[in-house]
Amino acid sequence: MVKIDTANETAVSRMMEARPILTGVATARDVIPGMRDNLLLHAGPPIEWARMSGPLRGAVIGALIFEGLAQDEASAVAMVEAGEVDFAPCHHHQSVGPMAGVTSASMKVYVVENITHGNKAYSNLNEGYGKVLRYGAYSDEVINKLRWMNETMGPIVAEALAQSEDSLDVRALLSESLHMGDEGHNRNKAGSIIFTVRLAPLIAGVVDDKDVEAEVLKFLGDNALSVLNPVMAACKAMADAAHGVEGSTLVTTMARNGTDFGVRVSGLGERWFTAPAEVPDGLYFPGFSSEDANADIGDSTITETAGIGAFAMAAAPAIVTFISGTPQDALNATLEMYEITAAEHTHFTIPVLDFRGTPTGIDIRKVVELGIAPRVNTGIAHKEAGVGQVGAGLVRPPMAIFEEALVAFAEKYGLV
Repeated sequence: MVKIDTANETAVSRMMEARPILTGVATARDVIPGMRDNLLLHAGPPIEWARMSGPLRGAVIGALIFEGLAQDEASAVAMVEAGEVDFAPCHHHQSVGPMAGVTSASMKVYVVENITHGNKAYSNLNEGYGKVLRYGAYSDEVINKLRWMNETMGPIVAEALAQSEDSLDVRALLSESLHMGDEGHNRNKAGSIIFTVRLAPLIAGVVDDKDVEAEVLKFLGDNALSVLNPVMAACKAMADAAHGVEGSTLVTTMARNGTDFGVRVSGLGERWFTAPAEVPDGLYFPGFSSEDANADIGDSTITETAGIGAFAMAAAPAIVTFISGTPQDALNATLEMYEITAAEHTHFTIPVLDFRGTPTGIDIRKVVELGIAPRVNTGIAHKEAGVGQVGAGLVRPPMAIFEEALVAFAEKYGLV
């Protein structure tokens, strides 16, 4: 007889014990397992071109132009429709990416190593706000920024990290930022400041041109999401450490591709359980409404999977000015998530709750039994490629994916 509680204790302990360290920045094809020149990684569960949403299609087009494989939208679409481009979820290649999540072979990526268990994870670099690839934009302005990040900023950060004696402990950074008003997903203001401060002396030590140094530091410092991508890679490394535990009902992947919302479960191998993604409920920028919104998209739900994001909203009451609601709503969101999780995090704590650990380890049994789906903080993309972010808010995964996963678990372990 499978001992589910014991398996879950093992899985969640591995997740919390994992210590993800940002060790460097490298070229995707050189470090991401299985990466190749005609492969584009994307957020969420597997999906083919015909079912891709506007933001994901736009990001694919932009990546092909960035790589020099296509000259414009028409030639990029022709390449895809001719079968010359392969697609795979970032999650199938130890990677994660926000929103569309598209990562191509020559892009620079953060390299994060879980030094407790030895596994690695990767994420692309954050472009900041405005017209950006992750929201499906691919204008000259977008491509030029990506090239600057790839050719100037990325190599500088790589060299800076190489000069660091102990690299950058992302778990410790997250722990500190939660005590400064972040929740680690949609609000990363404190974490991005800490990130920039830690990198600044290292960057100053490797850059001779002071104008370039200032440009890089300004880009990192002005972007309140600078730290999100290494944080996502860190959460991926933590969640992967909990995956593959026989008999565990804990969720180790939550991700959306703009069409489907999918989860994977520790004790159910690599199988995805999916259902249509929903449009988030939140605040919209002036001139936009829910009619403009795409269904939820991105791998950033890996933060909630690892016990932060919406699960840590009580630590970040000011986030409600961005996603809607009241400070009490933020507190209630965290309290509700304790109902469906296996543990309280030993490293991520919340001051307003007397430093209680964040709710960690989503248990599909509790989700189904209580009818409480996980909460997710998220940005909202316009449904058309290239428009960009139109708001931010909250969303929950469809309950059907947890019900399907629980049935599959019962069948695999002979519980029916």
